[in-house]
Amino acid sequence: MCTLGNLLWLFGIHQSVIYSSILEPLLIINIQENIAAYAAGTAIPNVINVSQVTSFGLLGGSGSTLCLLIATFIVGRNAATRNVAKLSIVPGLFNINEPVLFGYPIVYNITMAIPFLLVPVMGIVISYLATVSGMMHPCVTLVPWTTPVLLSGFLATGGDWMAVIVQAVVLILGVLIYMPFVKVNDKVMERQAVEADDDDDVFDLD
Repeated sequence: MCTLGNLLWLFGIHQSVIYSSILEPLLIINIQENIAAYAAGTAIPNVINVSQVTSFGLLGGSGSTLCLLIATFIVGRNAATRNVAKLSIVPGLFNINEPVLFGYPIVYNITMAIPFLLVPVMGIVISYLATVSGMMHPCVTLVPWTTPVLLSGFLATGGDWMAVIVQAVVLILGVLIYMPFVKVNDKVMERQAVEADDDDDVFDLD
């Protein structure tokens, strides 16, 4: 469901069509049950909940685009995308990524489709495995979706430092996944710029 919501972004449709209307209500119920169990001192019933998805599957917003921004700073060579990354990093820290979605862009950019869909799923799966294995506490508090990465994992799990480490691992892996696609996107944009120059020369009457 989360992947389907992110898929809509590739066509310029806000993922809330799927996430907010179908998935989020169920995830909120799960976190409410976890909060009640935590307060009562009983076993936490739900591994998957709204805080888990937002804290580990939406690093920087839909598609975990904070990973994309960091990858762009590391290996990106295109001036336009690097400028977008510079302008987007501060809102990206608070999981606001519309500047990336429409400015990088992600919308209608097939080059970025694979990491945009893959990285959030990876984060959710890793945090799920870390929780069921006992490595990390389940999420037991409802944190605002704008809470920055690392802090969100710590707060969501009721102060478990291992959640911070898990988030850091997810962030690093996400950056590594995005890196080769940033390089490919740079080449595509370079080729498009050359083709645009050639087209201008065709219509240059001088």
